[in-house]
Amino acid sequence: MSDVWQKAKSILSAVAPTLGTALGGPLGGMAARQLASILLGDENASEADIADAVTRATPDQLLELKKADFAFKEKMAELDVDLERIASADRDSARNREIQTKDKMPGLLALGVFVGFFGILTALMFVEMPSSAKDPLMIMLGALGALVSQIANYFYGSSSGSATKTKMLDRIMSPTGTTNGR
Repeated sequence: MSDVWQKAKSILSAVAPTLGTALGGPLGGMAARQLASILLGDENASEADIADAVTRATPDQLLELKKADFAFKEKMAELDVDLERIASADRDSARNREIQTKDKMPGLLALGVFVGFFGILTALMFVEMPSSAKDPLMIMLGALGALVSQIANYFYGSSSGSATKTKMLDRIMSPTGTTNGR
């Protein structure tokens, strides 16, 4: 996955988590068309164009994404589609595969990401670097930071605080101030 997609996914996880979750699953095409329509006015835009548009979105576009995320979530509820259950089943199948094959690679990759993340963070704090090296290191630190979050979710699951935050944001975004029974 490119650095642009990593940054785009990080932005989506904060601004439009339902659309971001849908992108990684069987409803990815529907979510991508929604993003492309809002950001580019062309629902047939390429993935690269969508990722680039997400990273360059204006505050007004981010607000539109938040509204679209809310509408998408409502539509999925109407259709009785549980995106979190789908995402959870996907993580569960990856974990089961790891258990069945006794594959050590996910753990080794996770260890490598953590060592890289904290290594770069430490180097930036304690080692004098040429100014030309700081920007690439900051980009790498951002990409590794996003991976650290994904690794934590893979091994430990999402927090209940995240669910509470989502419900609170739903209540704020709802025109009536309620969560429609949620």
